[in-house]
Amino acid sequence: MKVTLGRSTVRVTRLALGAASIGNLYASVSSAQAADCVDAAWDAGIRYFDTAPHYGLGLSERRLGAALADRPRADFTLSTKAGRLLVPGGPGGDDLAHGFAVPATHRRVWDFSADGVRRSLQESLQRLGLDRVDIVYLHDPDHHARQALHEAYPALERLRAEGVVGAIGVGMNQSPLLARFLRDTDVDVVLLAGRYTLLDQQGLDDVLPEAVARGRSVVVGSVFNSGLLADPRPGATFDYAPVPPPVLDRALRVKAVVERHGVGLRAAALRFPFGHPAVASVLIGARSAAEVRDAAAPPGRPVPAALWDELRAEGLLPDRVPTPDREG
Repeated sequence: MKVTLGRSTVRVTRLALGAASIGNLYASVSSAQAADCVDAAWDAGIRYFDTAPHYGLGLSERRLGAALADRPRADFTLSTKAGRLLVPGGPGGDDLAHGFAVPATHRRVWDFSADGVRRSLQESLQRLGLDRVDIVYLHDPDHHARQALHEAYPALERLRAEGVVGAIGVGMNQSPLLARFLRDTDVDVVLLAGRYTLLDQQGLDDVLPEAVARGRSVVVGSVFNSGLLADPRPGATFDYAPVPPPVLDRALRVKAVVERHGVGLRAAALRFPFGHPAVASVLIGARSAAEVRDAAAPPGRPVPAALWDELRAEGLLPDRVPTPDREG
């Protein structure tokens, strides 16, 4: 099933593959594993793929482009991001300080200028081996809001008007600035990472209602909060850092409720965002074909309404949070 993003003509599948992991997020993945991961996503019906220069210093874009090279271009939707230029002459060693197990051959340079956006897109196309992408997001402009709003965003708007890209947006791990972009610009879509999950519903305060009011779309990323909701245990990662004990306790309580209803935690976490009408697609991050198949497989049974009701009764979901059985 595909849905249209905002008022654009770009259509995406409800599940999408986020390609950070095949850029060696946290640990190395072989080129063959990366290709198998993309193939498994395709076999599962996924036709929306998201990447960024930041992911593995361009490795994610190169691998994704190679894996999609023989697919009909009209059959898939691809997004990348702008805001960090990759400049040769990195510090050497590895890039694990930025989360990626790749040689630090380049430096990331923040650039939300109009020229920076166009240069970033051109370099992404070269790495991808494509002549176009469908969506460009401004990537993490948290500390560059003024330049992103006044220089990068108008550049994206021109690219859309020229037909170079079909849809434009912003992707972040916070909701207030995304809500500002929804209010003050004509973006088609925002990518909200980690802020609309079973553990964190901050996006419900601003981003999601703004999107509904303005006819825009939301793509939800990091539905597992960087791993915790995939496998809650001591030592797990929550929002790219070691999980605090109170958050781990909450995740384990959610898991216990979910499993009492015969549903896997990962399946419930993936299903949850679709309770809100603004949500067009959910990104799954995977580093292997097995992980893709696990995430994309239809649940063994429907997620029952009683599951969401019990999460509310246990104080693990606020009453105001819409769930897939209650889309009001």
